Amino acid sequence: MEMEITFPGGARIDATYDDYVIHTDQPPADGGEGSAPAPFALFLASIGTCAGINILNFCHHRNIPTAEMRIRQRVEFVPRSRMVSRVHLDVLLPPDFPARYARAVVNLAQMCAVQKHLEAPPLFTVEAHLVGE
Repeated sequence: MEMEITFPGGARIDATYDDYVIHTDQPPADGGEGSAPAPFALFLASIGTCAGINILNFCHHRNIPTAEMRIRQRVEFVPRSRMVSRVHLDVLLPPDFPARYARAVVNLAQMCAVQKHLEAPPLFTVEAHLVGE
């Protein structure tokens, strides 16, 4: 998978892959216009939405309605470093959700690919290349 990251102006940064463009910006307090989520917010959102797609697929295969389901995600930070110390996902099930599947949705949320990558993080390499020389 390859993405191209571009700088359209201000504090905006875009990521393009396939036919999609993901727009990011910084909040005004950090020099942006707040026109899109900050990159770190998208990172955090990827955790909950990844858990959500696992649960959604499970429910769709069993014809369980998901319109009333929610995932509440809360993040704790280390005060001094502001690094994430804990991510809480609360899967909020409607009253008519089949109780026998409650544990399954928890297990599915924990199988999220984003979470698995954080548990065994990849190596990062960064290089600079002059274009056109």
